[in-house]
Amino acid sequence: MHISKVLNDNHPSIGFEFFPPRNAEASTNLFTSIKDLTPLKPSYVSVTYGAGGSTRQLTHDLVVKLQKETHLTIVSHLTCVGSTRTEIKEILGKYTASGIENIMALRGDPPKGEQRFVPAKDGFSNASELVGFIKKHFPAMGIGVAGFPEGHPDTPNRLKEMEFLKAKVDQGADYICTQLFFDNNDFYDFCERAELAGIRLPIVAGIMPVSSRKGLARMAELALGAHFPAKLLRALSRAVDDEYVDKVGTHWATEQVRDLIDHNVRGVHFYTLNKSKATLKIYETLGVRSSESFRTPVTNLDAFK
Repeated sequence: MHISKVLNDNHPSIGFEFFPPRNAEASTNLFTSIKDLTPLKPSYVSVTYGAGGSTRQLTHDLVVKLQKETHLTIVSHLTCVGSTRTEIKEILGKYTASGIENIMALRGDPPKGEQRFVPAKDGFSNASELVGFIKKHFPAMGIGVAGFPEGHPDTPNRLKEMEFLKAKVDQGADYICTQLFFDNNDFYDFCERAELAGIRLPIVAGIMPVSSRKGLARMAELALGAHFPAKLLRALSRAVDDEYVDKVGTHWATEQVRDLIDHNVRGVHFYTLNKSKATLKIYETLGVRSSESFRTPVTNLDAFK
């Protein structure tokens, strides 16, 4: 299903993100997580794409398998890193032939060991060029782009950052999915600034629960410039071990989601890290059985008498 219809029919939309497995054990674990999360009836699921296209074939294999073996709407990530225009066109052609209708178009991070992004020969310099290329050659494809509530690490100028986002929108993007954040005020401010810039697309909020101290350090590494609120850090400092770090992180993410839903967010995107536990716990704590429950709140107070 085209992502525009998904977002219009599901308000708020709920998405889950996975990354392709690198071995048989990881593959088994991933499909166990997908099986656990499928009853939650997500609006869509997305699959990541490694730096430098390092998981290109794995990503392709996974999205095709999900497309064939599930009833889920699939969004496949695609980056500019290490790919020529011809290669990108071939990949998109294969996706189209496999029934994949939606792409998350990203510039992508530099390959490991490299400090800055360098376009491939006859490749794309940024995500807006990629979006324009997809729209030109595959006009029926749904396109998502990334947003950065706390700012993009390569663009300290916050005015320029919004100009770059607007360029992606003007090239034909259908929606925006944000990088992870831990303070909802950053997200709300981002949405207001986007509106002031003339951006009217659905903006989906990216949520990733902290599950361990190592994971927190990793988040800080990947999401350069990430804002970790003092209240969150104070709560994490009281956790005696990673079991309690996970409890604190899940509680914090649950409150974020509750607040976002209460503020009529267009969608929530869970970065699952291929695990189901935290996402299931968030649903359980919020008292909902599936994503559909977020869209059908109880309005009859007699039910509580």
